[in-house]
Amino acid sequence: MKKNKKVLVLALTAMSILPVSAQTVKLNGVYENNRYDDSDMGHSQYVGWNSDLQKAIFIVDNGLYTMTWDGTSLTDVVKEPPVLIEDFYSEGRYTDNNKALWANNFNLMVGNSGAAYVNGKIVCVQSRDEQSTTDDELFAVTKWDAKTGNLISREIRPKADCLESAGMSYNPKDGKVYGLFYLTNQKLSEAFTNDPDFFVDEDGESSDEDAGYCICSIDLKTMKITPITPGLYYQNFITFAINSEGRAFALSSGGGAGYVDDEGKTHNITGQLTGAQLYEFDLATGLMKTKDVESFDPATGEAYTERVSIYDHATGYPSQYRRQAACFSKSNPNIMYWVGYYNSGKGINDWGSWTNLSDKEWRTNGKYDTSLYAVDITTGDATRLVEKIPNRYVFSCLWADGDDSSDDSDVDPLNPINVEPDDGNYIILASAENGSIWQKVEMGQSYTYFLEPDKGWKLHSVSFNGADYTNEVTGNNMFTTPNISRSQSTLYVTFELDDTTDVDRVTSPVSQVRILGMAGGIRITHANVGDQVQVYSIDGRLLQSQQLTTSQTIITLRSKHFYIVKVGNKTVKVRL
Repeated sequence: MKKNKKVLVLALTAMSILPVSAQTVKLNGVYENNRYDDSDMGHSQYVGWNSDLQKAIFIVDNGLYTMTWDGTSLTDVVKEPPVLIEDFYSEGRYTDNNKALWANNFNLMVGNSGAAYVNGKIVCVQSRDEQSTTDDELFAVTKWDAKTGNLISREIRPKADCLESAGMSYNPKDGKVYGLFYLTNQKLSEAFTNDPDFFVDEDGESSDEDAGYCICSIDLKTMKITPITPGLYYQNFITFAINSEGRAFALSSGGGAGYVDDEGKTHNITGQLTGAQLYEFDLATGLMKTKDVESFDPATGEAYTERVSIYDHATGYPSQYRRQAACFSKSNPNIMYWVGYYNSGKGINDWGSWTNLSDKEWRTNGKYDTSLYAVDITTGDATRLVEKIPNRYVFSCLWADGDDSSDDSDVDPLNPINVEPDDGNYIILASAENGSIWQKVEMGQSYTYFLEPDKGWKLHSVSFNGADYTNEVTGNNMFTTPNISRSQSTLYVTFELDDTTDVDRVTSPVSQVRILGMAGGIRITHANVGDQVQVYSIDGRLLQSQQLTTSQTIITLRSKHFYIVKVGNKTVKVRL
């Protein structure tokens, strides 16, 4: 493994020392799956099968949460907006399909590879390495409205995009978003690797590629990262946050046995604070801010100058490597709020022994509990504000509600095809390669469309807001929407190859399979078990192929594209 011997040099800038005041702050966050009694997954509650949506509806812990620190205590952590079954399901039937779909969408709010709040929107990056067998499907990127919890878009990105990060944050000084990204399959700059004062390659010539953390800027519309750091850092970073002055900070995990003082801080055998370590980065160079420390080589006794982080002591709070989150309020640039782990995730028995106790005992042994901390960036000191957060909530991103530096900024993290008009209610009619069509509509009104297939094709399906309305199309291919009841509605129309023509004629019985367009992909219903599903690009390239094991399934596809989907003897053209 390659390791830094000394970190790169950067002149230390002067820091103003401001008093830390007891601040009331409302912290919002994106819940991240945490360890429960017998798994790493959060709780889920099965509501029932929704025949209109052709989907099983679940209520999950994932979602948006809020809590308020008033300077002395922390309120309960609650889901906001709340997800209530009675809002869409009563007496054994669904009363609101749109609300049911909205609630079920929180299954997709996963930021295990990082998440960011920017100007009222949330971007979550999920690593799908346990679900996907190809590098081209490693990351799922979802974008959300931070107030309503509405899912705005979902797309799949390849491993080569290197979207795993310790966190992403908005910089108000230049209007860009930055993150500490974990770069895989990246060759290091020779200017870095050839300097023995800063780098020791313990792998020798056994590997030409490496993986480590790098400060990058990111365009949240395209999800393209631009590396800034000339090399890579190998600390196990767990958070990343930028304050209102444009200064960037990260915490690395740390733990280990030691004695705990009266303030609850852990010290190692030499008396030094241990645990999570605070670092500051210069966003212009991507380099860690350092200072010179005189050291001695224990083997030779030779003195040398070592460059280390400007914070020469750890926080004193051991915290494990799992994903955590930190943020600043705009009004207080000197205090970083951090929701991290308590006691490094280990249980302590009555006589003080640190043990790996069973997760099923976490409510009493303290294992994997979480806490709220305040980190003073003027000193690097940390204070545990709340010893244990009930239900050990942990988050993939955190922000100060109404007091975030990105609020009212010009940054829009949405994909270009999903940029919303300023006001009004709309139906999204279609998304093409380079744009989309939004029709302004009135609440409570219905709208009629003529659906015209190309030559050789015929109408296959119509879905509106995720529900199948194919049977509502009249004989002359006219479709009238239900009365508009939401600010954004989507209309997807698919067309089927007409087997009465000479194009790809088939003689077998016509399948009853239905292929419905939906946000983030297609839904297949009424298929035959064993049918082969093949998805092609519009230019004929095979993108996906699988054999169905059930009569219905959902296939995730990128937006802004046309697809040809074959299921059994059906060939359908889909525009997402």
